[in-house]
Amino acid sequence: MRRFGRRSFVAGAVAVVAAVMAAGDAAAGGPERAGAAGPSRRRRAAGDGLRGVWIATVANLDWPSKAGLSAAAQKAELIAHLDRAVELKLNTAVLQVRPAADALWPSPHEPWAQCLTGTQGKDPGWDPLGTAVREAHARGLELHAWFNPYRVANHTDPSKLAAGHPARTHPGWVLPYGGKLYYNPGLPEVRKFVQDAMLDAVGRYDIDAVHWDDYFYPYPVAGQTFDDDAAYERYGSGFSTKAAWRRDNIDRLVRETAERVKAVKKDVRFGISPFAVWRNAATDPAGSDTRAGVQTYDDLHADTRKWVKEGWVDYVAPQVYWHIGNAAADYAKLVEWWARTVRGTGVDLYIGEALYKCGDPAQPAAWQDPAELSRHLDLTADHAQVGGHLYFSAGHVMKDPTGAMARVAADHYGAGARAPRTGHHRVRERGAR
Repeated sequence: MRRFGRRSFVAGAVAVVAAVMAAGDAAAGGPERAGAAGPSRRRRAAGDGLRGVWIATVANLDWPSKAGLSAAAQKAELIAHLDRAVELKLNTAVLQVRPAADALWPSPHEPWAQCLTGTQGKDPGWDPLGTAVREAHARGLELHAWFNPYRVANHTDPSKLAAGHPARTHPGWVLPYGGKLYYNPGLPEVRKFVQDAMLDAVGRYDIDAVHWDDYFYPYPVAGQTFDDDAAYERYGSGFSTKAAWRRDNIDRLVRETAERVKAVKKDVRFGISPFAVWRNAATDPAGSDTRAGVQTYDDLHADTRKWVKEGWVDYVAPQVYWHIGNAAADYAKLVEWWARTVRGTGVDLYIGEALYKCGDPAQPAAWQDPAELSRHLDLTADHAQVGGHLYFSAGHVMKDPTGAMARVAADHYGAGARAPRTGHHRVRERGAR
């Protein structure tokens, strides 16, 4: 069965507008730092719900439109995305700041991100995360910092990583799988390191939330083995199966990160956006009425339901990337399952929406109707537990060739913006998200 998840995307270029760099952008101690900005605070109006957009940076999916732009051009593109969010009356930007074991801020733990200059480790001459926090807040937007914990690279050659990269200085931390490099989740020193790397940003900046996507243990690749036998032999003696040990590794990462985030800044939220199918009901009676080919509990070793029930996360934003009535994974049935799962837990529920599918000729007929996405919000209005929506992703929010996003904004957010007439984006397969 075809994998359900974030697998295709539309990469669109954003018009570059000339902008003057703020004098302190390049300084790690500039006014965007948490110490100057004060404690994190909620910026959404009560009752609005979350209206968010993912801004993906890995492989330059959304921003920057290409590597190597000047600092002023990168900043102008970023501001254009934030302004578009405001135009559509969104209230949250979820910016990918640690796309592949590198950083969009001057991190003491990891090199500068390759997506900025085209060369991992090269200083871009400004502080993208600090600027994003400041510019988002100036527009009344929340800024959620989006991290990918374990992905190291979308290739398997450590020599291509920046000199001094932790994956090069600690080669025993890294495993190749499916044409990519990953940190081994089974090593306690890895778990501590990735937490330290992410928490550096929490301490430095006035972010509103720490946000993770759906990548934990890698998605399965036919005919390949994630070779963590040595770590399992060393640390897995108390578990009946390797799968149970792997799930415990991810449980520990989630629980410890939640505790550490609150210890650094108690008002910073911690949210996760998992693949939407925890388990199919045929596998587990507690699962959803779906027949998906991937189940997070079994395939990614991510017990997403447990994290909600234990209250380890402040919010969950499942990627419900199917249309209403999909035979294998019906949007309506998954929303109902997640609403039931969060009920009584105190965990907020936001629904991840597949804006990128709207108008894509490779998608089923439902996605050719510009009203499909608006119908999703009509449906979720009947579930009190649904507190908002996140749209994948910023390039599609910007271009919106079919007007689906503008229709959502007009129907549900009171926005008068309409989609620019720029034609369809070029569609390509995403190797990683």
